[in-house]
Amino acid sequence: MAKIVFLPHPELCPDGAEVDTLPNETVLDAALRNGIEIEHACEKVCACTTCHIIVREGFDSLEESSELEDDMLDKAWGLEPESRLGCQTRPVDENLVVEIPKYTVNMVSESQ
Repeated sequence: MAKIVFLPHPELCPDGAEVDTLPNETVLDAALRNGIEIEHACEKVCACTTCHIIVREGFDSLEESSELEDDMLDKAWGLEPESRLGCQTRPVDENLVVEIPKYTVNMVSESQ
């Protein structure tokens, strides 16, 4: 079972947080289970970028992203080489340090 350290985010977790993961749990599900309300407009099906995260430590321990995830990430605000979608990222055997970007691109809410 890996741990995820969420760096402080002014709205979602001002003090940061450290959470334990459950087997095969995504970063997004671990966050939500621990009261960190990362947006997830597509309901976790890799169809948006609202759960964009940046893996500051432990990135190399993750399984490679899929082509679909990479295509979605190309649309994310503040994309970095260590960017992933929280709904697709599962810690394997190493702890992670994760940053939640300040902004997200939500095509659904921005088109209304």
